[in-house]
Amino acid sequence: MGVPVIRVEGLSTRFGHVMVHRNISFDVDRGEILGIVGGSGSGKTTLLRQMLGLETPAEGRVTILGRCLAEIGAEERHALRMRSGVLFQQGALFSALSVYENVALPLRELRVVPEDVIRDLVMLKLALVGIAPEDASKLPAELSGGMTKRVGLARALGLEPDLLFLDEPTAGLDPDRSEAIMKLILALRQELSLTVVMVTHDLDSLLEVSDRVAVLADQQLVAIGPLAEVVWNDHPFIRSLFHGERGLRIVQALRVRPPVV
Repeated sequence: MGVPVIRVEGLSTRFGHVMVHRNISFDVDRGEILGIVGGSGSGKTTLLRQMLGLETPAEGRVTILGRCLAEIGAEERHALRMRSGVLFQQGALFSALSVYENVALPLRELRVVPEDVIRDLVMLKLALVGIAPEDASKLPAELSGGMTKRVGLARALGLEPDLLFLDEPTAGLDPDRSEAIMKLILALRQELSLTVVMVTHDLDSLLEVSDRVAVLADQQLVAIGPLAEVVWNDHPFIRSLFHGERGLRIVQALRVRPPVV
């Protein structure tokens, strides 16, 4: 196994007197898809933002692509961030900009890419996620939920990132559109050699795409590993998540049995 592309060491997070994370450590290996799950208030999105360098933990280290975020300046941190694509909840598109302008925005912010090259890149990224050329002029309000997610993905891929961070990529989508987004993420991982970190509450998404699953509960990382192993962890949150009516369907789909003690 090579050097991990993301390393989180002893991370703790506090907001005032409220402890959100306590001494969390894990690695993300190159090319894998890591799913992060946890209950409401467990700090899933906060952890994602800390890996992006948008927030700073109270304690601990986050190392991205070999660089510790606490030990580099703003310019290098920005350069690292440019190597990460992000799909925020609900797509986070700018409502006053067209699909084309939304995807072009990060390319224009570089101030070094000619406009004709930007046009080619935007149309390439839209095609990559299955958005037709005639939809490029539409405003976000004219898009379905699934199309909004796809456009958000196209924007996230605009700068040819090494890492892709997804915050609830299937939130608000019906099962068919959710499945389509997950298949797209798998295809993009394969085609672009991406490493993906995905925060989700969608158990079907975990089953569909995750190589490993990290579970946040009680301010800690209570389990991390392949889904077929994590489902049998004895922690109360994991039992409630995977052994209720909906979770049992996932266990049955995995066709796994509890380990022999």
